[in-house]
Amino acid sequence: MHGTLPETATPRRAGPRIPLTLRLALRELRGGLAGFTVFLACIALGVAAIAGVASISRSLTDGLGREGARILGGDLTYSLINREATPEERAALDAQGRVSVVTTLRAMAVAGETGAALVELKAVGADYPSAGDLVTDPAEPLADLLAERDGAAGAVADPVLLTRLDLKVGDRITIAGKPFAIRATLVSEPDRIANGIGFGPRVLISHAALAASDLIRPGSLNRWSYRLQVPNVADAELDTRVAAIAKAAPDAGWEMRARTNADPRFAKSIERFTQFLTLVGLTALIVGGVGVANAVAAFVERKRGAIATLKSVGAPGGQVVVLYLTQVLLIAALGIAIGLAVGAALPFGLDAVFHDALPLPLNPTLAPGELALAAAYGFLTALAFAILPLGRAHDIPVSGLFRDVVDPGSIRTRLRYRLILGAALAGLVALALVTAFDRRLALIFIVAAGLAFGLLRLVAVGLMALARRLPRPRRAAPRMALANLHRPGALTPAIVLSLGLGVTLLVTLSLIDANVRRTLTNSLPAKAPNLFFLDIPSSDADAFHGFLGAQAPGAKIERVPMMRGRITALNGVPAGEIKPPEDAAWVLDGDRGITYAEDLPEGSSLVSGTWWNAEEARTPLVSFDAELAGKLDLKVGSTVTVNVLGRTLTAKIANLRKVEWRSLGINFVMVFTPGTFRGAPHSDLATLTLPNGPDAKAEATILRDVARAYPSVTSVRVKEALEAVSDIVAKLVLAIRGASGIAVVASLFVLAGALAAGHRARLYDAVVLKTLGATRSRLLAAYTLEYGALGLATAIFGLAAGTLAGWVIVTRVMKLEFTLDLSGAIVAAALAVAFAIVLGLAGTWRILGQKPAPYLRQF
Repeated sequence: MHGTLPETATPRRAGPRIPLTLRLALRELRGGLAGFTVFLACIALGVAAIAGVASISRSLTDGLGREGARILGGDLTYSLINREATPEERAALDAQGRVSVVTTLRAMAVAGETGAALVELKAVGADYPSAGDLVTDPAEPLADLLAERDGAAGAVADPVLLTRLDLKVGDRITIAGKPFAIRATLVSEPDRIANGIGFGPRVLISHAALAASDLIRPGSLNRWSYRLQVPNVADAELDTRVAAIAKAAPDAGWEMRARTNADPRFAKSIERFTQFLTLVGLTALIVGGVGVANAVAAFVERKRGAIATLKSVGAPGGQVVVLYLTQVLLIAALGIAIGLAVGAALPFGLDAVFHDALPLPLNPTLAPGELALAAAYGFLTALAFAILPLGRAHDIPVSGLFRDVVDPGSIRTRLRYRLILGAALAGLVALALVTAFDRRLALIFIVAAGLAFGLLRLVAVGLMALARRLPRPRRAAPRMALANLHRPGALTPAIVLSLGLGVTLLVTLSLIDANVRRTLTNSLPAKAPNLFFLDIPSSDADAFHGFLGAQAPGAKIERVPMMRGRITALNGVPAGEIKPPEDAAWVLDGDRGITYAEDLPEGSSLVSGTWWNAEEARTPLVSFDAELAGKLDLKVGSTVTVNVLGRTLTAKIANLRKVEWRSLGINFVMVFTPGTFRGAPHSDLATLTLPNGPDAKAEATILRDVARAYPSVTSVRVKEALEAVSDIVAKLVLAIRGASGIAVVASLFVLAGALAAGHRARLYDAVVLKTLGATRSRLLAAYTLEYGALGLATAIFGLAAGTLAGWVIVTRVMKLEFTLDLSGAIVAAALAVAFAIVLGLAGTWRILGQKPAPYLRQF
């Protein structure tokens, strides 16, 4: 009986063995995710914002690439300003593919006594559109709709024009003195994006009708687009054809676009706006990181017993940290997955719901690179904000873990965890900079975020220090409130940080919104022009001036010659090889309005150089805008080469001048000497300023009479033009508000998490105080004073920091004048503070309802 039992072989599981730390982490997670709701919400919200913006941007970019030929109306497009292609130039184009022609210009449509309206006129041929589909109502062949019948050419008009002039299909309008019958309304045109922003409704007519009108004359403003169809040709072959056309017509001076980059300006705008919204999403993620830190701190508090047990049986502090860090990162991975799923689905949902209403080509697609970037942001944020709360448990002894309930220690986090924090923050900074379209803006954001966190930490420390040094009030409620602000484990740092970030963001958005709207609606100069008149024939300029003087006695009338031209070189360097700053690139992109003058234009002042005299005015000289010259590295003596009406000429910069663009008067980037364009055909540009300011009735009458007497002249109401711009900006502001709202929601989650993290300490206080005889009303009064003091302090900081941030963005980024209007900002701050107090008291009310006995047995 002294034998030994045979050993029973322990069956081994097949497959790789899961590491012990991961097994323990997964085992602990079986109990659920209680206490990690805010953690998950913060991570998922920030990742979803970044992933959604990036996915939509990728879908738009892919849509522009896929639909390049449809947007351009061809595989290649060559555009000329104010002139048709010469026979030689047209032959060079015809040799490379099938060519269709589209002419665009502005004109006035007159509807009898009803009035007149500015329209964007497009003359097309029978082959339009050569790519994509044109949709009209009723749906009839375009050639039939535009054909001349019953003494009137046909037209297809935007429904906006019919509403504006109280018209219907079948009615007639007059354009340049020629009658047009509206045969259908325009539902959609495939190349609308390529036409850019218009200030009037679209009207389609035929080339024959345009030729029969008096709209095309020397000096009038028009664009001729030659669209080449080269189907079944690879992108590389397109480059060969472009080179052949450039060789055959080297001096044409036209603007070329290819289907591979249909609208570079629009693509840049998408990238720039995407970066801004991504930074807003990153703001939401970083704000949510505070919620992550609070949630992890509460998690460590709940796991105090388990940590003590592990350390008491010999587990090293580093292994304990790794175990719970693994749990936290697994939960973060779940939040990241939720955010990625929402962000990836966003373009598909947008396309499904708004497909027909979207003005841009959207090609919903999964973007692995963009989603991986969002996941990296989420992972690094979770790691950065979780490592310090977890690392704190490394060096606390087992007895300290048990005693820490009433006597929290101040233990310095080990260097290894601070290094991990630094690496995670460096990773976030590197991602933001490497992926940024504008690294300067990204750097400003990083510095601002760091300053915001640092200043809010200082506010919290200062508030606690002030509370500690203030005399103790005699009444119990104020004395308790004051003690709660600086006691060990106080909620002051967490609440100040979460609420302060939210209030700062709300104030910043409020001030930006107010200043943008004020600039667009209320900041017109006292003597801003009421009307602009374009395409005034130079032969009729004097007669037109007299006509305006008779129509508006006492009005101020200004008139200057105007042409269109493109900068082709600066200091001999071709424009295509110059890499200007983003805010100056528009000068080299496309054609510009130019003029000549004997005297310094009104609204300008010389910065350097001298204005030309009568002798110098005979030579090719140019005056350049000083601010833009600095950005383009130009100075007095530099040369500017322009192409005007197919003629290339070079002028030397004689002087630089400061231009007051906000006056809305006549001014140009470049003003040449009269001798530069002597004998060149041109039209005149005029402004009319009524003596008594804006007068809608008088303006409408002048518009109608000018359209009748001078049908080829295009009239623009300044108010309508600003309203068109305001509408575009309003949509952009709405998008910014929506994205920024995510950051505000994240702040609210963080605040809720901070209050939840302090639940245990609040419960302990309430139990002890109620045992000593404190009533619910007295405790409630103390907590109200505490939350009120915290809210007031953070509101003051938020108003100051938000005002500073708003001023920087408005004046430095948007280049607008800043007016301090705190009405909306104060309301936003007050609402945020009130919400914080209500939220805090709501949680406290539930705590105060607990009976002391069960908790006294636990403590």
